[in-house]
Amino acid sequence: MSLPLESVRVLDLTRLLPGPYCTLVLADFGAEVIKVEDPAKGDYTRDYQPKLDQDGVYFHALNRNKKSICLDLKSEDGKDNFLKLVEKADVVVESFRPGVMERLGLGYEKLKQVNERIIYCAITGYGQTGPYRDRPGHDVNYISYAGLLQLMGEKDRKPVIPATQIADIGGGALPAVIGILLALLEREKSGKGQFVDISMLDGVISWLQFLLPGFLVKDSQPKRGELMLSGALACYEVYQAKDGKWLSVGALEPKFWVAFCKAIDRDDLIPKLDAPPAVQEQMKEEIGAIISTKTIDEWMKIFNEVDSCVSPLLSFEELVNNPQVNDREMIRTVAHDTLGEMKQIGIPIKLSETPGAIQTQAPKLGEHTQEVLKGIIGVK
Repeated sequence: MSLPLESVRVLDLTRLLPGPYCTLVLADFGAEVIKVEDPAKGDYTRDYQPKLDQDGVYFHALNRNKKSICLDLKSEDGKDNFLKLVEKADVVVESFRPGVMERLGLGYEKLKQVNERIIYCAITGYGQTGPYRDRPGHDVNYISYAGLLQLMGEKDRKPVIPATQIADIGGGALPAVIGILLALLEREKSGKGQFVDISMLDGVISWLQFLLPGFLVKDSQPKRGELMLSGALACYEVYQAKDGKWLSVGALEPKFWVAFCKAIDRDDLIPKLDAPPAVQEQMKEEIGAIISTKTIDEWMKIFNEVDSCVSPLLSFEELVNNPQVNDREMIRTVAHDTLGEMKQIGIPIKLSETPGAIQTQAPKLGEHTQEVLKGIIGVK
């Protein structure tokens, strides 16, 4: 089967989550991703618990379809071999702090001299410019500076750190994928590569489309727990059922709100969809009391027959057995040389003619060093 990126060779210097997620997307669609790892440790997620077959499960998930080679980029031999690989590559992805690659003698300007078609993508917390460019950070720091974290959670309670990494994936990895693909398209016209500067802070700010524009126009600071889609409305809330499980309601549009109110036998609430805050709080209390009278299964038996945007909050055990998730193949069972089989997250982008594929398991540290160095640059 032909894959859309199978002619693209990527040198991946990244570790942990943002960079590996970016190159995972490219690898799932056929790019030859060569993971360049430090000989001593490699990607830190190899050591993360829990482990399978000596590597962390997170490493297995993020690094399928890739090759691994070991190069010491501080040594002359390591630098020389890397530059020879750059001559034969299309893309370099790195996630060091700004200046690290330059100090190694392997910055973009150097790589461009070796291969003017190279596309160099740097994923950093704050980007290559600005007063914060050299600061360290993690996901929680980037969503803090973006003004997002202080809006997350309930009114009069402390902000709630999200359970998944918004800046790493949404602000870093996915914009990096898009930037690389845009640069590849442009190279078809110009014949030249370019530098792709990805800041995770920039990426998170770009997510604030339903939060920041109102402030930019009206100079009105939104408050935690008072946002339309984050705690202010009774029609967009979570309620606890009799068995302790939770139900999410997203009945924003009038037709969905009407259907929801009728299903809970509260037609009197229908005109109050856009009621002021005090009324919204009272409605939430009343709806909560109603939802607490039945179990999740009992409520879903009702709402499955109603067009009202109501869903149960699933555990991971329920997620992996969900018929919609299984139909879309978002949990995949893949073959593994020593484990036999293992389950992984599937591929979210569905192409009708050239769909992505899970072809190989995550590599052992340095597993492909000889193959790559000999096959691509002729090193014995």
